[in-house]
Amino acid sequence: MANQERTIWGIHAGKTGDADTLFLKKKFVGVGWPKCGNLGNLPPDREAFKELVAKSHPGKKPGAIPGCAGQLYRFVHEMKPGDLIVYPSRRNHTINIGRITGPYKFNPDLEPTYPNLRCVEWLKTVPRTQFTQGALYEIGAAMSLFQVKSYADEFVAVVEGKPPADVPGKDPTVGLVAEEIEQTTSDFILKQLSKELKGHPLAHFVANLLQQMGYRTRVSPEGSDGGIDIIAHKDELGFEPPIIKVQVKSGGGSIGDPDVSALYGKVGNGEFGLFVALAAFTAKAENFARSKSNLRLIDGSELVTLILQHYEELDSRYKGLLPLKKVYVPEALEEAEE
Repeated sequence: MANQERTIWGIHAGKTGDADTLFLKKKFVGVGWPKCGNLGNLPPDREAFKELVAKSHPGKKPGAIPGCAGQLYRFVHEMKPGDLIVYPSRRNHTINIGRITGPYKFNPDLEPTYPNLRCVEWLKTVPRTQFTQGALYEIGAAMSLFQVKSYADEFVAVVEGKPPADVPGKDPTVGLVAEEIEQTTSDFILKQLSKELKGHPLAHFVANLLQQMGYRTRVSPEGSDGGIDIIAHKDELGFEPPIIKVQVKSGGGSIGDPDVSALYGKVGNGEFGLFVALAAFTAKAENFARSKSNLRLIDGSELVTLILQHYEELDSRYKGLLPLKKVYVPEALEEAEE
């Protein structure tokens, strides 16, 4: 359980650790945003911070402004002297834990790109290998400034001179980290498909995916498909079985038995029905499909699995829509039973 008695912040020094010297040598932690000027001139009001970010960065997407402004607000008004701060250095691959010792100050002379500063006293520097994978994942957050909560106890233990992580044998957090990474990727893919390929365009994407699985496909014209979005087949002309009639749904609500039954009603003898949806299917819909040997349902979760399996073969426009790179994720091994 995370330590609840003291606030612990996490902070990054840019993507390449460009403020590493400022942090570790000059003993200041800082956030960038020099175009915002002296944040101490703003009232302690989140809306004022949002307005400043929007005004000083007119090219910033509106959806990103609250998050950026929130980090600046927390650095100025929520961070307090005495709070602990964790800085994972990219340059020497260490975890540095310190204590905030002073109020917010604005000083662009020390490091022009990091003018918003807090004095820090560094207490401990330890190798990354002394922490659980879960703790490392938490402080690897995408944000520049964030609060450490889930694994706060590990960092407090280091400050108190205790072993940072009492984890005998296998690290139990490895599986949790791997699962969270996979879920984050799945959420990203489904959100992108839902936002960028809403409606009939998703049928073209599914057709491209089926092509990479060895099928030839014909996509019905928009608005006149009669409930069938794609015809898939193995042979070049589409005469030889199996003939697969595919319906695609991009909506967010669960797909019920009436929709699945309607598709099956259009499946003739010797044909197969395939229902692909970004959302989930209801229990009744799944039970109906299980009772039909020539009907198959693919929900959002399974669709993501298929996308990842055939990602490299997808059309370039879809890989541009879903920019992914291959990474190796640690796999948690089950303890052998005696």
